[in-house]
Amino acid sequence: MSDAHSSPKEKHAQLPVEEKEKDVEALQEIQPVVLPAGVLKVEAAQAVWSKKAKWFLWFGLALACYAYSLDGSTTWQYLYYATSEVLNNSLSATVSTAGAIIIAVGKPLMAKSADTFGRAETYVVVLFSYVLGYILNASANSIGQIAAGTIFYSLGYTGLQILTQVVLADTTTLRWRGFAGGLVSLPFVINGFVAAEIAQGILPNWRWGYGMFAVIIPVCLAPVIGSLFWGQHKAKKIAVLEPKGPRRSFAVASRDYFNSMDAIGLVLIAASLALILLPLGLAKTASNGWRTPSMIVMIVLGIVLFPVFVIWEWKFAKVPLAPPRFFKSKTIVAACAIGFLDFVSFYLQYTYQYNFVSVVKYNWTYRSLTYFSLTQSMGLTIFAILGGAIMYATRRYKWLMFVGLLIRLLGVGLMIHSRGAKGSDAEIVMCQVLQSIGGGFAAITLQVSAQAGVVHADVATVTALVLLITEIGNSVGSAIAAAVWTNQMPKQLAIHVGNNATLNAELYASITTIMAYPIEDPIRVGAISAYEVVMKNLCIGATIVAIFPPIICFIWTRDLPLVDAQNALDGKTGAGEQTGDGLVETPEHLPTAAHDSRVQQ
Repeated sequence: MSDAHSSPKEKHAQLPVEEKEKDVEALQEIQPVVLPAGVLKVEAAQAVWSKKAKWFLWFGLALACYAYSLDGSTTWQYLYYATSEVLNNSLSATVSTAGAIIIAVGKPLMAKSADTFGRAETYVVVLFSYVLGYILNASANSIGQIAAGTIFYSLGYTGLQILTQVVLADTTTLRWRGFAGGLVSLPFVINGFVAAEIAQGILPNWRWGYGMFAVIIPVCLAPVIGSLFWGQHKAKKIAVLEPKGPRRSFAVASRDYFNSMDAIGLVLIAASLALILLPLGLAKTASNGWRTPSMIVMIVLGIVLFPVFVIWEWKFAKVPLAPPRFFKSKTIVAACAIGFLDFVSFYLQYTYQYNFVSVVKYNWTYRSLTYFSLTQSMGLTIFAILGGAIMYATRRYKWLMFVGLLIRLLGVGLMIHSRGAKGSDAEIVMCQVLQSIGGGFAAITLQVSAQAGVVHADVATVTALVLLITEIGNSVGSAIAAAVWTNQMPKQLAIHVGNNATLNAELYASITTIMAYPIEDPIRVGAISAYEVVMKNLCIGATIVAIFPPIICFIWTRDLPLVDAQNALDGKTGAGEQTGDGLVETPEHLPTAAHDSRVQQ
């Protein structure tokens, strides 16, 4: 067979012996012991789905992605109006921080649920959380009710995000996954324009804004939920998926589910992350900032709980939330480290980007500011799709990731100059475009790299792990940016504007106050100089952090073949059928719904 027509497995066999052995050894070490019930259910469904049924599922996924995007593009605005109307606007930051924590720690919870109970069943939990959250917010008359609604909503939001990625991985081959993953983010381009019109038509009546999603979400999730349940029902009907076995006592069933969900691990990691992330979001509004005793206590407790979580997962958990075997794979470790550092770098320079541009670019209209804000999100989507197409054609991902991270580094580095007051419009926009090119390539390859080296049983867990650590990078980057801003900006305003404490406090608190001064006014000029100094410092920090992801990629990331199978390890399809493209032999202890070894629902 010619090289042009060689299979990915054959091409992998042609690699130098040392490189091939490293790949296979790493992969063999991270095989799970059993297939979770949720994976067996989705494999059984795929074994009986017709082509039309699968297209209907993908239509349902597309509809769910559109609803997720529309929600994320609009409802964040309603919170400020809601907290203002219930007379406690100062607590909007607290509520937002609590929501952000739920979005982070909810990912492993939803992944565990999808593996333990099933994809369809977890979608129902997501739907319930979403609708309950929206109803609570739409009818809220107290800040407590808004907080409760935000928690339920955040649980649904993060669940929909992780489930979309998991079901996409369930139903696509590794070769197509990057392209499909890019396509599901396409609604963010469309809704960037639609969201502005919706907000214009609804605000300030925020109750209608929340209320309409209590109807939109059920309608948009119904096709994907129905498709998954129908597949499970048909598989059970033709005995691909056996009915439930003998009834277990409540105590036995509770113990089994408790162990399968790793409830203790979930509590430990949730408490640890909450205690660390909550001060990161609240310290800037605390009475003494980081010196406030409660902030210090929470951080210390959170840090202490993390090694407790690690010991539990390593020594005691029956079905670990973060299996120690994952950390034997350099590719998975690299994906987590790259995601974390990339988001730290990004949010260091992005957190106050809109403020900076609003103050410095005096000739930009609100429409121009909006389009500027959309530049990066649109670019990320477009280049993620292009990156997916390149991965499909080349059947590899490492060097595309490496190039993307280098382009990202270039875009961040150039911002050190463009974030100065004399940076031209073209220069500022070009930095955004460069970041979107690099970020699009890096983001789409990152998740695929982690999923490529695990069997189907581990897809949900490894996806949640990478997304969780990336989300923590978001919080850390934003917190560092806030700390730099709150510490340096008042000092720089005093240097460049003058020692008028009252005026400086007004300028610090509101960009609209600065924008009200003519561009030639010494106060506006001084404020621009202050912004220039602080933004340059943030961009320098972001550039330093951005140096490390391409180095990690080059050294640790394995360039596994993107085979026409669910993963590169055992080479099985999403229905559990062998393709012959696996890099290692299928372990005998892994039953599949599509083979002779039938399983219980």
